Amino acid sequence: MTDLLGDAASPALALARKWRPRAFADLKGQEHVVQALSNALTQGRLHHAYLLTGTRGVGKTTLARILAKCLNCETGVTSTPCGVCSACIQIDAGRFVDLLELDAASNTGVDNMREVLDNAQYAPTVGRYKVYIIDEVHMLSKPAFNSMLKTLEEPPAHVKFILATTDPQKIPVTVLSRCLQFNLKPMTPALVAQHLGEVLAQENVDAEPAALNLLARAAAGSMRDALSLTDQAIAYGSGRIEAAGVETMLGTVRRDYLFDLLDALAARNGDDLLEQARTLAERGIAFDAALQDLGSLLTQLALLLHAPRAIEASADAERMQAAAEQLDVETVQLYYQIVLNGRRDLPYAPDEFSGFCMTLLRMLAFVPGAGSNAGSIPLRGASARSGSASLKAEPVQAAPARRAEPAAAAPVAVVPPVPEPAAAPAEPAAFPEAAALPAVELVARESTPHAAWDWLTVVGELRLGGMAKMLADHCELVSQAGNAVTLCVGEAHKHLLDRAYQDKLITALRDKYGATLAVTIEIGAAADKTPQQVRTRIKQARQAEAVAAIESDPFVRELVDQLGGQLDATSIQPLGEST
Repeated sequence: MTDLLGDAASPALALARKWRPRAFADLKGQEHVVQALSNALTQGRLHHAYLLTGTRGVGKTTLARILAKCLNCETGVTSTPCGVCSACIQIDAGRFVDLLELDAASNTGVDNMREVLDNAQYAPTVGRYKVYIIDEVHMLSKPAFNSMLKTLEEPPAHVKFILATTDPQKIPVTVLSRCLQFNLKPMTPALVAQHLGEVLAQENVDAEPAALNLLARAAAGSMRDALSLTDQAIAYGSGRIEAAGVETMLGTVRRDYLFDLLDALAARNGDDLLEQARTLAERGIAFDAALQDLGSLLTQLALLLHAPRAIEASADAERMQAAAEQLDVETVQLYYQIVLNGRRDLPYAPDEFSGFCMTLLRMLAFVPGAGSNAGSIPLRGASARSGSASLKAEPVQAAPARRAEPAAAAPVAVVPPVPEPAAAPAEPAAFPEAAALPAVELVARESTPHAAWDWLTVVGELRLGGMAKMLADHCELVSQAGNAVTLCVGEAHKHLLDRAYQDKLITALRDKYGATLAVTIEIGAAADKTPQQVRTRIKQARQAEAVAAIESDPFVRELVDQLGGQLDATSIQPLGEST
């Protein structure tokens, strides 16, 4: 611990300075650049100007200093400098006379650049090459760039330029074309956490793996930032790094809490969801950071559902897999979009806690397919995929339909009544699931002597997509007389009445029935004969049939009677419907 904490006679170095790589082998996460430079040095294929780009803290200046040692090591030009000769020691100490480091952010003028370039014509004093490291080179003024063009184009044989920048787009193309460019990548959290563990083991500092993961994610790909945050965490924890202390210090949230939030959302438990939010508030978590971390977790869940091989191994792989089994791909995408919008709207909320809670409640309310009949929608989890039926000790409760009338309660679910058809439809419905059920004729409220439209079939035949299709699905056919058609949209969906969506719907109808068709779209009472609601009732009827078939199965009834269990209706899916 003396090495780390130091004393009055020899103050401790910051970890970022103490553990700065001294050779290519020590550099983490930049193997593509190291391999190219090592091969060039070994084969003697040296360029006069190198441009190193990348975000902060990924090793640009460190790589430049290592390259300077490779060029001036007393053992010769090599990819593995000895580190013990006079040149290597002086370069590490920052006092090598033939290595000039220039901060372009402080020396932006043409006069500064001319002074540097005037000295370039003289031979090295003690080294093999004069090496000029210009950091943040994009900060140079246009005249300063122009003054260095001639030297970059025809430099003396003993001069090497190493330029470093975080913003290569601001460098003139005339300069870029004269440099050999290498892009340094941000480091992955797993690599950063691994390196932090190795450093702390050498420093004899105890650290929890969860704390290192938090520090690695907070560093955002920068190894220097990670080491600086580790210094801060050591000071905060009095020589020990614990996850709880790092959370408080950073104002971030552990992934365990994020998984608890997803569990509460999957169970549709609002009380538990808000309790988790209060727990985060009590721990002093920054809610903007919590939403950012939640968005990152949802991104990884989406990758796990669509491309499992793209996910790196992590300590919470089991919880990731469990969360992926509870949520389907549509729900993950919806949650991700809600998190992004919630983070954007956070500054406009009455306070951050309220904005965070409203974001969570929005995720709870807008589950795909949820709404007034949310209780009858099966959970997308392991139980829904395990088979057609399962036994549970908990009784099954079904939410009543929105317009259900008080009648004799069914044993498992309440199914909205399907109206009897007034007459046989003129042609088969466009939706095959309606074939095995009582036909639902969706004609206008006011019948006319003309051939009445089956609006459900009409919408299914229209060539629409996106929001225009959604508008058609939430319209009810009020009247249809000749070339005059009136549609009605309920108050709950009036936001779909955008002029562009209306025009697409009207154009599709006129393409099918003629250019003289006059279409009127009104806002009225809650429509109950829209294609969307009809399909929902058909789906509920099929679900009820499936539940009834399972309940009446002799084998299932025998199991229920013998084991004293309850049938989990949410685990039953009608044949032909995907989970």
